[in-house]
Amino acid sequence: MNATQLAANYWVAPQISIDDVAEAKAAGFEVIVCNRPDGESADQTPAADIKSAVEAAGLTFYHLPMNGPMFTPQQAEILRSVLDQHDKVLGYCRSGNRSSILYRAAIGEA
Repeated sequence: MNATQLAANYWVAPQISIDDVAEAKAAGFEVIVCNRPDGESADQTPAADIKSAVEAAGLTFYHLPMNGPMFTPQQAEILRSVLDQHDKVLGYCRSGNRSSILYRAAIGEA
C-alpha cells in the first residue's frame, strides 16, 4: 500500500486491495474512506468487498464516492466528522486525488 500523509491524522492512497486492509490495520489506521465509485475499471476491487475486509479487521469503513472532483457538502461534513473523531484515517480512490480534494473541502480549504 502506497499512502501519502496529508495531515497528522489523514493519509491518501490509490485503489487498495483486500490485502492492503491488513497492512492498514497493522499501520494503526482506524478508518478507511473510499472516494471511488464502483465500476470505474475492470480491475477495481468493489467497495463492498473492501468494506467487508475492513469490518472483519475491526476497522470502520465509509463509502463517499465522488464523480471526478465533484463532492457534496454532506460528503465533506462526514469526512470532517471522521477526522475530528479519529487519529488515523486512510482515504482512497483511483489515484488519491479525489481523496485529497475531499480532505481540503472537509478542512475548509476548497
